[in-house]
Amino acid sequence: MQERCRIIMSQVMLPHQANVAGNVHGGEIMKFMDTAAGAVAMKFSKSNCVTARVDELEFHLPILVGALVTCTASVVYTGRTSLEVFVNVESEELDSERGPQKALSAYFTMVAMGKNGRPQSVPTFTPETEEEKNLYDNAKVRKEQFNNRKKK
Repeated sequence: MQERCRIIMSQVMLPHQANVAGNVHGGEIMKFMDTAAGAVAMKFSKSNCVTARVDELEFHLPILVGALVTCTASVVYTGRTSLEVFVNVESEELDSERGPQKALSAYFTMVAMGKNGRPQSVPTFTPETEEEKNLYDNAKVRKEQFNNRKKK
């Protein structure tokens, strides 16, 4: 993946991010994912970007206080003014021999904003690897399905 199309962010989950049982609030993870999606979108487009849409979030495992959470955000598709970003989240218990485990993932649609507060054009994303091409093709299908639902 092209360097400007992906970022990786990690942080250890702290008590103030969790409930009394030590489970990190889903909203904390969603915020972290949104930050990662925004950062890669801004890096790619060289402009401010805002979140327009997030697809379904399904947690595969609980994330606990003390876990190292890593978000990998990758640009997978671009439109005229928008970018689709895939964010994968892994959780790793640092006091365990077990390595990182997939916690959840989601697609974020980000819109590039000009200094005038209006959407602005973004560079075209050109997939290079097989994985990028698959993600790109899947993104095109999702965009068409979303546009068809909006028309109804």
